[in-house]
Amino acid sequence: MAASMGQLLSALTGSAEPLEELRSLKTAALALPLSTLRERVPQLPLGGVFSVMAGNDKESVSLCVAILERFLQVLEPLHVARSYKEELQRGLHHPEDAVKLLSISQVGRIVESSEAMTEILNNQELLKQMILCIGGDKIAVAKEAIASLSRIARSEPGLQLLFANNLLAELRSVMAISDVVRYRVYELLVEISSVSTESLSFCANSGILSQLLEELTGDDVLVRVTCVEMVTALAGTLHGRQYLAQQGIIDKISNLIVGADSDPFSGFYLPGLVKFFGNLAIMDSPQQICEHYPAFLLKVFDMAEGHESTMIGVAVDTLGVLGSNIEGKQVLQKTGTKFNNVFKKIGHHARNAPTELRVRCLDSISSIMYLPPDHHTDDLLAMAESWFRCLSNQPMEMFRSIAAQPFPELHCGALKVFIAIANQPWAQRMIIDSPGFVEYIVDRTVDPDKESKDAKFELVKALINAKTTAKVFGNQHYLRLRAYHREGPYYVKAVSAVAVEGAE
Repeated sequence: MAASMGQLLSALTGSAEPLEELRSLKTAALALPLSTLRERVPQLPLGGVFSVMAGNDKESVSLCVAILERFLQVLEPLHVARSYKEELQRGLHHPEDAVKLLSISQVGRIVESSEAMTEILNNQELLKQMILCIGGDKIAVAKEAIASLSRIARSEPGLQLLFANNLLAELRSVMAISDVVRYRVYELLVEISSVSTESLSFCANSGILSQLLEELTGDDVLVRVTCVEMVTALAGTLHGRQYLAQQGIIDKISNLIVGADSDPFSGFYLPGLVKFFGNLAIMDSPQQICEHYPAFLLKVFDMAEGHESTMIGVAVDTLGVLGSNIEGKQVLQKTGTKFNNVFKKIGHHARNAPTELRVRCLDSISSIMYLPPDHHTDDLLAMAESWFRCLSNQPMEMFRSIAAQPFPELHCGALKVFIAIANQPWAQRMIIDSPGFVEYIVDRTVDPDKESKDAKFELVKALINAKTTAKVFGNQHYLRLRAYHREGPYYVKAVSAVAVEGAE
């Protein structure tokens, strides 16, 4: 096979009609396992394939891309960099996007290797062409270029080179192509900024980050939507959040929330602002964020009690995130009846809203209601019980009713709520006091699919792992749970057939 591949590769050189050789070569390349190719490809001359790929015949180019994707992945990055750097650079100029993608992805592989990266850093023309690829029409090409350039910037030499005057000028030139391309450059800088404080410093000194932050508070509503997403990504690291605070951006976002009521177009960007603060709260301190920026939580409550389904969904998700840890639960508890009223509204939506919003409400409720075993203080247990009771006049029956519905997402969503409260004594007493509920828990026939059976098994596991279950449930019920857990979620009782003489 190696000899035939070598012959096929040699035959490509000077061939006017290389399609037959390319088809045979592709078949041979795909037929061999990667381990075999890894031994043989380094000795094979691939220049002929690159030469044909540089042409304009679409079928030939497509075959070359497939062959090179297979061959190059088994070569060491240093080998690719030293042997085919010029070919990759030419590929970045090719009109076919598949060729550009192949070239960019190989550059991405090369810069992952500290040994091979120097070959790329010494070729500024290649880096310039990579930057130009961000401005191309094909989003896949731009995304691959962003990913490879961000990898280059992870090393200090790469970072310094990318923000040197000539390449920085190329970045700025590309930004001028269109709004869409400008956002792509912002995306690149946000990715680079997330790596380290030093990376952020280079991005800030370039002036491009400042431009992004200015657009956040500009007059163009649609631009603001995109910029909020970028700034939220920038806030994903501690040094990024510190930078945003120093630039006064967090205060500005808070002011945008305050002014949203008087802006008829706030519906476009308000969900992004709320998500920004929700992420901020869970990464830092829910109490600090909610105390320093009270407009955030008030707006979330308003959205949850409003009539716009999109806003309700964002508010429900945000409260689920905020209430997922103990500090966040305590922040919600401090609002007193305000949160009780909001939670009651979420319970209403869990019963009556369209399916997608119902599922989101169930997820949020389960997140808010869960208490880790080491936080079972009297105060927190009483808080959880009071919240659960305000969801409905008969919350256990409400969730049992949802769990009985034939839609897996709702069925499992309701089970998630039961799983969340299963380790709390007050909830265990409610289960025992709810007629037929223990029988429902150990009845596998009511779970129509694997996902439902797995969720039911998690509920049983949560119950038997809780310290108080045996005492609250009593010996008989507890042993039934233990038997269910021992048998597993998919256990089916064997039914013995009795033969009757004369029966057909």
